[in-house]
Amino acid sequence: MKKASILMILGPLFLLGLYIFPLWNIMLGAPQYPDPLGMNIHIDGIRGVNEFDIQNIDGLNHYIGMRTLPKDEDMWEFSAFPIIVAVMIAIGVIIGLAGFFRRINYKWFLGWFFLMSVLGVMGMYDFNEWMVDYGTNLDPNAIMKLTNPDGSPISYKPPLFGHVKMLNFDVTSLPATGAWLMFVGMTLTLLAGYFGWKNTKSGHVIKPLET
Repeated sequence: MKKASILMILGPLFLLGLYIFPLWNIMLGAPQYPDPLGMNIHIDGIRGVNEFDIQNIDGLNHYIGMRTLPKDEDMWEFSAFPIIVAVMIAIGVIIGLAGFFRRINYKWFLGWFFLMSVLGVMGMYDFNEWMVDYGTNLDPNAIMKLTNPDGSPISYKPPLFGHVKMLNFDVTSLPATGAWLMFVGMTLTLLAGYFGWKNTKSGHVIKPLET
C-alpha cells in the first residue's frame, strides 16, 4: 500500500504546475502576422504569448464586433479555480498520507480521481460555453458584419481543441504545459488506485480509523 500511497501523494502535487504554467493555449496565424498572435489561458487569467498580443487581438476583434478579452476580475472562474485546485491538492495529499499509514483503502484514491475528473470536465464545459458566447454574441454596430451563405452571422468561436480556419486566420487551440502536468498527476492517482487495489487483492489489511 505504501507504493500506491506515495503515488497518491505525488499525483496531486503535479497540479501545483497550474499556478506556474498556462492551462491552455490559443494561437492565431495569418499572412499579415509573420509572428502569430497568441493567448495563454491560466487558471487565474488570460495572458498574451508575446507582450502586445492581447492588445492586438482586441484590436482585431473590435472590427468584427467581438468584446475585449476579459480581465482577471471580470470572470468569477479566475478567482474560484485557484482555490478549488488548492483544496483538491490538499485533500489528495491528505488521502495519500492516510493511505501510507494504512488508515484508508484504495477506494479513496479512486474517489479523488473521480471527483477531480468531474471538476475538470465541468471546467472544460464552462470554458467552451464562454468561447461560444465570446465568438457569437457580437456587437450589431460592428464595422465588419460578415455572414454565412444562408445569411446567418459568422461565428468566431475558437475551437476547444484543434484547428479551424477563421476568415484568413488559422486558429489553433491546444493544451499547454499546465494541462499536461495535470494529466500526469491524474494518471499517477489512477495508478495509485490500481496498485492499492492489487495490494488489497493480495490480502493486506487496512487498519480502521480510530475514533
